[in-house]
Amino acid sequence: MARFFNTSGPCKPAKHYMLPAEERLTEARTLIDMERYFVVHAPRQTGKTTTIAALTASLNQEGRYAALLASCEKAQAVGEDINRGVDTVLRDIAEKATMLPEALRPPAVETVGHIDGPSRLEIYLSRWAERSPRPLVLFLDEIDSMKGNALISVLRQIRSGYPSRPSRFPHAMALIGMRDVRDYKASNDTEFGTASPFNIKDRSFLLPNFTAEEVAILYEQHTEETGQAFTAEAKVRAWELTRGQPWLVNALAQQITLTDVTDPEVTIDVEHVEAAKETLIERRDTHIDSLLARLREKRVRGVIEPLLAGEYLEGDVMDDDIQFTEDLGLVVSGEMGLEIANPIYREIVPRVLTSTLEKQLRVVAAPYVAADGRLLFDRFPDEFRTFWLANAEFFLKRQPYSEAAAELIFMAYLQKLINGSGYRRGTSIQREYGVGSGRIDILITWALPGGEVERFAVELKVWRRDRDPDPLDEGLKQLSAYLDRLGLSRGTLILFDRRPSAPPLPERTSRSATTHHGREITILRL
Repeated sequence: MARFFNTSGPCKPAKHYMLPAEERLTEARTLIDMERYFVVHAPRQTGKTTTIAALTASLNQEGRYAALLASCEKAQAVGEDINRGVDTVLRDIAEKATMLPEALRPPAVETVGHIDGPSRLEIYLSRWAERSPRPLVLFLDEIDSMKGNALISVLRQIRSGYPSRPSRFPHAMALIGMRDVRDYKASNDTEFGTASPFNIKDRSFLLPNFTAEEVAILYEQHTEETGQAFTAEAKVRAWELTRGQPWLVNALAQQITLTDVTDPEVTIDVEHVEAAKETLIERRDTHIDSLLARLREKRVRGVIEPLLAGEYLEGDVMDDDIQFTEDLGLVVSGEMGLEIANPIYREIVPRVLTSTLEKQLRVVAAPYVAADGRLLFDRFPDEFRTFWLANAEFFLKRQPYSEAAAELIFMAYLQKLINGSGYRRGTSIQREYGVGSGRIDILITWALPGGEVERFAVELKVWRRDRDPDPLDEGLKQLSAYLDRLGLSRGTLILFDRRPSAPPLPERTSRSATTHHGREITILRL
């Protein structure tokens, strides 16, 4: 069987298309030779275990070190119980070590069975180092699945043994997880912050995403083995949509090659990539759901909510909160400031936040679709105004992200309209938003039966504070610039008035039209 694109578990060269794993962590070798302890962290399913497993295998093959990759994941089930937590880690080390030559294996776990948990790991690793003919290199994966007293005990025992390396403790060690040490969970679900019991780390590595060139190389492996080609534009589009996030890169290609385009004679183009993107968004696999579950966390919400609202972060949002959200893979700091990490996540985040609302909305697509399949978008402002007058107060009070409530309600309504028309290839909604942008730009691409597409641009702005000027003038300038970039001559500007002193809703809603820099603009005030 030919290799395939992997989206579950570590990659194996014989089964999966993959990039040279060690090249993603080139500095690790130097730190190991220098007897350093370090941290490798990255979001879920970005290749941490694959990379470390490849490094472990290389170190053992070279014969200089006795290297082992063990996991702390099973210790999650025992909570803060120190004895059971430490014992679980020890037993995983002993089990994984059976793959080493007998002379390099650690002693039996039972040799330290009579010792209390707060010392057992340290003594066990010390005895292993003393008996091993090679310096030990230990990698502890899923370390942040532990928490509370059990985690603190493990970290303190490592720190305690650190000065005895390399003759009486592992020569080098790395902790691998989703988060840096400062964000590990202590008791009561609080983070360690600067008070980490693992202050011996030399470096923290955030495993990087794939570059555009690496995505192309990965996809070319499929072409070499099957003959099925990706167009250059398809490879570029895959990188643009994923920004190189490894799971997304593989998931797109897997959806295309195993389901959408199974005939190797058919060349994979941009439209295939776009269709696969929509499938991933609709399907919301475990990777995506586990990531988006973080949106409920207070420190993540403090970053994501103003980003959705186009506002600047509040003063109580700490730099560690931003770094934590970046480490999760949700946001990046780019040329335009803080923004959602990639276009796929940018689509998914508001859809997840409004999924419950969307299910409640009664939006019928039929009145918006002409007999020839065209989208009658001119009807949208009046229909949405009617909906807003009847339902705004009810839904605004129930949005979890209150600062971005108006924008999220609008996007749920629009999504319901598009979904209600039935998915058709080439139809999509693209959103652009970021911290301090003051707006959300939306592009609706509507596929016609003959293969052509229509495009409609909408800009959302919110008038939040009494001291701020009417955002109309700024909105017209911003929308005109957006239309210019899209090459469109018409657009819709929606202004939500959320000021404390705003007139009653029935008095402030209106629809009007104007021309700005030669472009026809529909203005909807709400």
